[in-house]
Amino acid sequence: MNPAAPATPAPRPPHPTGRAARVIPLRPAPPTEAEEAAAPATAAPASRPAAAPAPTPAPREPLWRHLVGDVLRRRRNAQERTLKDVADAARISVPYLSEVERGRKEASSEVLAAAAAALGLSLADLLALTHGELVAATRRPHARDRRATAPTALAQERAVSVVTTPVAPAHGAARPGRFQARLRLAA
Repeated sequence: MNPAAPATPAPRPPHPTGRAARVIPLRPAPPTEAEEAAAPATAAPASRPAAAPAPTPAPREPLWRHLVGDVLRRRRNAQERTLKDVADAARISVPYLSEVERGRKEASSEVLAAAAAALGLSLADLLALTHGELVAATRRPHARDRRATAPTALAQERAVSVVTTPVAPAHGAARPGRFQARLRLAA
């Protein structure tokens, strides 16, 4: 047997119904010991330069439906209520409310308003809480990175303030609403 030639699989016995199944391998078979021993003799291993580390991807912004579901679930758990209780009060099905809470369904404004009302919230309250979650989720990594890389820049940002003073009208012409801005640096 030639060590460089690939091994052929043994023929399979025929299927009891007379049909033969054809197997297509998805990956090449691992090399045998004989193939590994023959490989250095036939081809020199190519030296590869060290690969640069892959840059870490920016964190993905969460989806709105995930944030809405998290707010609804936290509010329901804080009130120690069951899915069935809230779904009955909102007049929606329990499985659908569960899917909304898990962020799998994009609920309509009517469904969100009904679920929020069942939890004692208005639709505006629900959206405001969700907006707060979105802002917190998207600013967390950025603020952490800035603090870690430039702690003095944050101190300098806090030391600067903007002072606005009204500008006196020139030559008796009244121009209300004009202000002059100056930066004030803390010592």
